[in-house]
Amino acid sequence: MKIIISSIALLTVSLNTAYAQETSANAFKSSDLNWHNTDLKDNQIMGTSVDKTYKELLGSKKVKKTIIVAIIDSGVDINHEDLKGKIWLNEDEIPNNNIDDDRNGYVDDLYGWNFIGNNKGENINYENLEYTRVYKSGADAKDYKAAKKLYEAELDKKTKEKENLMRFSEKYTNAKTFVKEKTGIEVTKLDDLTTITPTDNALSEALAFLKRIYGNGFSEQSLTRSKKRNAEFLDSYLNVNFNPRALTGDNPNDINDNHYGNPDVIGPRASHGTALAGIIAGTRDNGIGIDGISTNVKLMILRTTPNGDERDKDVALAIRYAVENGADIINMSFGKAFSPQKNFVDDAIKLAEKKNVLLIHAAGNDGENIDEFVHYPSDCYNDTSEATNFINVGATGKTVDNSLVCIFSNYGQKHVDIFAPGEDIVTTDVKNTYSMHSGTSEAAPVVSGIAALILSYYPELTPQQLISILLDSSTNLKNQKVLIPELKKDNREQVTFGKLSKSGGIVNAFEAMKLAESRKR
Repeated sequence: MKIIISSIALLTVSLNTAYAQETSANAFKSSDLNWHNTDLKDNQIMGTSVDKTYKELLGSKKVKKTIIVAIIDSGVDINHEDLKGKIWLNEDEIPNNNIDDDRNGYVDDLYGWNFIGNNKGENINYENLEYTRVYKSGADAKDYKAAKKLYEAELDKKTKEKENLMRFSEKYTNAKTFVKEKTGIEVTKLDDLTTITPTDNALSEALAFLKRIYGNGFSEQSLTRSKKRNAEFLDSYLNVNFNPRALTGDNPNDINDNHYGNPDVIGPRASHGTALAGIIAGTRDNGIGIDGISTNVKLMILRTTPNGDERDKDVALAIRYAVENGADIINMSFGKAFSPQKNFVDDAIKLAEKKNVLLIHAAGNDGENIDEFVHYPSDCYNDTSEATNFINVGATGKTVDNSLVCIFSNYGQKHVDIFAPGEDIVTTDVKNTYSMHSGTSEAAPVVSGIAALILSYYPELTPQQLISILLDSSTNLKNQKVLIPELKKDNREQVTFGKLSKSGGIVNAFEAMKLAESRKR
């Protein structure tokens, strides 16, 4: 039972999952609300000084451009109350006439495009993981051996996990049933046990078991979530017989087979993308919701990311769509360990580089050094040269101590550029709700929002100049001792923060805005 309880504890920890949805952001602690916008000196919290920037630098400053930020993700609830007026509109397209009015190759693409759907309005919700797709492609596939090793290990792990869940669930149900039969009390939480006095050894054992698991944070909801998550792996992510791509009807290995998808940019699971949208552009000071970072911004929505791994072709076409339809910045809060059609994505990034579009990418939540383990899409092309318009972002928390870097965040002195707040971020969720998220997925849009804020006042900046400003102006914590992110070991090594990224800093809007002004002269 010790193994089973340990397994359950691990399963119920989610690194990038929303907490409970709330109808008002005020349902969260005030200390959590908009903390990432605060200032270290003024608030003693490791925020990004966004609020200070508005208060002290932008009062009479003239906005020169509304910035278009493309969010390539799972979809966004474009009808959210706190995103009103913030969604990009393709003004060259006539709504719902089933005609490609602007002749860009996409019919009725008012707000962007959904690359994982079809013209019947159906959408892909679940997909294989990339290493599952590589494995089932056969022994001739690139990276087959590495994919096979990962696939077999994960399949074995999830199969055993299912068995553990079933045994644990049975023991839990039996203990609950036994307690009710003996006492008449329906037990669902720790407080329910306080009034029960054991009358025999069997009841004492059942109560001790329930007290132990409830005391460790167990709930029936967490068990249900763990079972659901396990089923998603076995039924979808690791299922070699699962082929959702039949829905789109395209050849995912042919970049020129691009007449697929639909204009539904919300899709069946828009929570993740909606969270990013709120961080970047939630309406400030409107008395509802949260305060986004950039006021003068429009969000272009591109849906490529299902439950499971996104496909390289969809990502490449989404980047191309963003570039060709006027995006200034592209936020990419997704990633994977394999990229079989990396050349598709490389070519799209090169197009963005040529057209002066900045790409901002979440470094990933594996607690790994991505100088050693590549997290795709990456800033390094197949020919080993590096993209000059690409930022990788790691995640940090509120306090400047050895726990500063989030335990899950990827890092790397060569391939992570900068860190940003990515822990306990309250932001927008679907259907006019709000929730709390943690992950590098949240850190990336913090940087995207600040980049958009600066660019709206200094639109002449190139991506390379903007990257330089963001890194050079970051809050310098190079000498701060921190624990290296690590999910697989209990004993974590302590190093200086400067060894975990190029900049050794955390993005700072106030200093970045000042530096942009000084470099303009």
